[in-house]
Amino acid sequence: MSKRKPRVLVVDDEEAILEMIRFALERSGMKVRTASSPYQALVMVGEKKPDLILMDWMMPGVSGIELTRRLRKDSKTRDIPVIMLTARVTEDDVITGLEAGADDYLIKPFSPRELEARIKAVLRRSGSEDEDGRLQCGGLTMDLASRRIHHGEQEINLGPRDFHLLEFLMQNPGRVYSRTQLLDNVWGTNVYVEERTVDVHIGRLRKALKKAGAGDYLQTARGHGYRLVTGKEG
Repeated sequence: MSKRKPRVLVVDDEEAILEMIRFALERSGMKVRTASSPYQALVMVGEKKPDLILMDWMMPGVSGIELTRRLRKDSKTRDIPVIMLTARVTEDDVITGLEAGADDYLIKPFSPRELEARIKAVLRRSGSEDEDGRLQCGGLTMDLASRRIHHGEQEINLGPRDFHLLEFLMQNPGRVYSRTQLLDNVWGTNVYVEERTVDVHIGRLRKALKKAGAGDYLQTARGHGYRLVTGKEG
């Protein structure tokens, strides 16, 4: 049985970059569509939902950051993984992108091989699970089949990366994980991501849990890392 080719939407206002990325990704076996503006991208996402979006940071009108925020606010698009393409290299810029809902970022210029590796890594951790079942941690329930999370009756909406971070912690309740361990288990050992990235996602996850009344579940073990508690540990 052949495996379905990943569908990637590339959003960039520079035609040369769109064609370069299209050529590289189609050669690696992906199905690629391109949009030269955020408005065109929204129309194309509505027509056919992609498996992943490559998003240029700087575009006229609506920026890639703003478009990512819009996608994350819509229940139909919030689970689409987004990789930001950016020439910005400061820590504050990277954090801004991650806090907007991006799952990863790639600094220009980049090689086709690096781009392909990043896409495959994000897709591997954002795709549907093969197994049915649920994870339970105190009042938290995660349905792996429907990809829905609840605390009591309150549903918790998370982006793909934050979902997998919570999934990993729920699979190992009470255990403290360092930033490096979380990077290896959630992002993968073959992807370079700064440890500060973990703090950004932990902060975003903690905010979502707090909104659902589960703010005390995610704890910081000072000097060691993070852990998820069931209410019995602590």
